[in-house]
Amino acid sequence: MTTSAQPPVAARTMSDFIELAGLGDEAKGALAPTHGPAQYVQALLDAKLYPDAVRFLAHALPKREGIWWAWVCARRAATEAPTPKDAAALEATERWITQPTDDNRRAAMRAAEAVGLATPAGCTALAAFVSGGSLGPAHTPPVPPGEFLTAKAITGAVVAAAVCGDASKAPERFQSFIAQGLDVVNRLKLWGGS
Repeated sequence: MTTSAQPPVAARTMSDFIELAGLGDEAKGALAPTHGPAQYVQALLDAKLYPDAVRFLAHALPKREGIWWAWVCARRAATEAPTPKDAAALEATERWITQPTDDNRRAAMRAAEAVGLATPAGCTALAAFVSGGSLGPAHTPPVPPGEFLTAKAITGAVVAAAVCGDASKAPERFQSFIAQGLDVVNRLKLWGGS
């Protein structure tokens, strides 16, 4: 899989990146002067600031790889018997991940609207749609998506996947999903092979 263009965390100061990612005050306070990205994510995990850790990773990953991460989390949340609409949104997103064409991107949006944007599968399909191209109808002047819309949709997908179902399992799911995101970071060597 070819990585998408997106500035790595190292391209900005950690404080700037944390502001861009929209992390909360408590998460901002968890940053130590000696923290690199991996140490900072660990500090967020230690403080149980799971949504902030997800948000940080969603902004750090290249778009396509971040969408794949969200797709994995949404599939896990859908369990073995997803609803037909969840399955359609996950399938549309998977098609876009393997073949990121404009037709597949727009099909992902239709699937997202059908399942609902408040669902893990819907947020994941939305992330594919806002990853590039135009937000406007085809054959009209382009309306480019905002720089961080994909990361916001990825965050929504992963957080929704972690908190759906049995709420007592949310911390365990957050930790598992964040570990998966860190694995993607490590495989891509985004943080100097951290």
